[in-house]
Amino acid sequence: MLKIILWGLAIYMAFKFIVELVIPVTKTAKQIKKKMTEMQEDQAFQQQQSTQPHAQQSKSTATPSVKRDDYIEFEELK
Repeated sequence: MLKIILWGLAIYMAFKFIVELVIPVTKTAKQIKKKMTEMQEDQAFQQQQSTQPHAQQSKSTATPSVKRDDYIEFEELK
C-alpha cells in the first residue's frame, strides 16, 4: 500500500514539474526564437531599403548640375 502511494506521489510530482516548468520554458523559447527571426527579417529589409536610396543618390550626385541663374546675391545688414 505504501509503495502505491509513493509511486502515485512520484508520478504526481513529475507531472507537476513537467506542466509548471518544462512546458512554459519550451513555449517561451519558441516565442523568443520567433521574435528573433522577425527582428532579423526586419533588419535585413531595412538594410536593403537603406542601401537602395544611397545607390540612387550616388547617381544623382555623380552628375551635379549647377545653375548659375538661380544664385541670388545678398548684402549683410548691420
